Amino acid sequence: MITHCVIGLGYGDEGKGATTDALVRQSQRPLVVRFSGGHQAGHTVIGEDDQPHVFSNFGAGSLAGAPTFWSRYCTFHPVGYANEFDALCTRGPAPELIADGRCPVTTPYDLLYNRNRETKLRHGSCGLGFGTTVARHEGPHKLHVQDLLNDFVLQQKLRSVALYYEKLGATFDAAVLERALADFHAAIAEVRRSLRVTDARSFFWDLPYDTIIFEGSQGVLLDQEFGYFPHVTRAHTTSRNAFALCQAHGLPKPQVHYVTRCYQTRHGNGPLTNESLPGLGLRDTPEETNVYNPWQGHQRRTLLDVDQLRYALACDSHYAGTARREVVVTCLDQLTGPWRATMDGRSLKLNDLDKLGELLQLPVRRSGMLSTRRQVGAG
Repeated sequence: MITHCVIGLGYGDEGKGATTDALVRQSQRPLVVRFSGGHQAGHTVIGEDDQPHVFSNFGAGSLAGAPTFWSRYCTFHPVGYANEFDALCTRGPAPELIADGRCPVTTPYDLLYNRNRETKLRHGSCGLGFGTTVARHEGPHKLHVQDLLNDFVLQQKLRSVALYYEKLGATFDAAVLERALADFHAAIAEVRRSLRVTDARSFFWDLPYDTIIFEGSQGVLLDQEFGYFPHVTRAHTTSRNAFALCQAHGLPKPQVHYVTRCYQTRHGNGPLTNESLPGLGLRDTPEETNVYNPWQGHQRRTLLDVDQLRYALACDSHYAGTARREVVVTCLDQLTGPWRATMDGRSLKLNDLDKLGELLQLPVRRSGMLSTRRQVGAG
């Protein structure tokens, strides 16, 4: 068995989805495992029909036919799952998702509370209730994927979730909440019909797959342990969880593919180096899917910062330091001039991938070397 791990080196949007898709297409009997974040991820893949799809509730290898294992480290959103399942079914065979029964479930209460809170705080949330779900699960008011399969259990757990937000003093528009709850219950019917719920020990006991691709979420600079608080996500976006799953279930140590665009991006508030520097010339990218939204605003773009890449790699070395590692660079075709970056406060021209490899002390290749398929950076 061969294992890979795809990690973003920035604040997300690096090209993890395209990298995962490429690895799946060159693998035998592949499985994609999501091991961080959850339904708030947005990983863009261009399908064989030349149309993009943004993966949030399924692994980014689904268009290539790979099933997805949704680990307990990821939140699960029934409405998002049902909507994306229907969208993928219109493009080909029904996608397969296997979920650990312990996955935390995002409810309408979590989503609406997140949006109300983000309107005031502007921490950079995408407004999908991920962080509020994780925060609620740190206490006793839990709702797991396995709870969705039993009417009585679901009713009791939803009452507990409502009580949790009542204790926080949260108020919701009654009509909005009623519609959201109706959508939530309608989606559960699809969950019960098409989602396979299991436990990780049973699933990993005798895998019928030759290649496992661990697909990360967001980027290392948003990690809850290493990012710049409060503009972080409530997840371990390093390879930490992937290596933990490998160790727990006797899987080979994965090769790690660190993904970065040839420039920096950030969606939402928070620090981003080099914003005061001119000189980032980029072609229009009509395939870009991570565009303006009311919770995060516009995508911000600046020159690549080698020091930030080094920092992200140092953070992840605590988990992947002895594994095979490489850096994958996306979006080089968007540059309209020399490839420029900064390091130690100085401006420099990178010229080629070997130069960046020398600075990072790791092999570097462009995304097109993974696959000849057209790729975009989002995700």
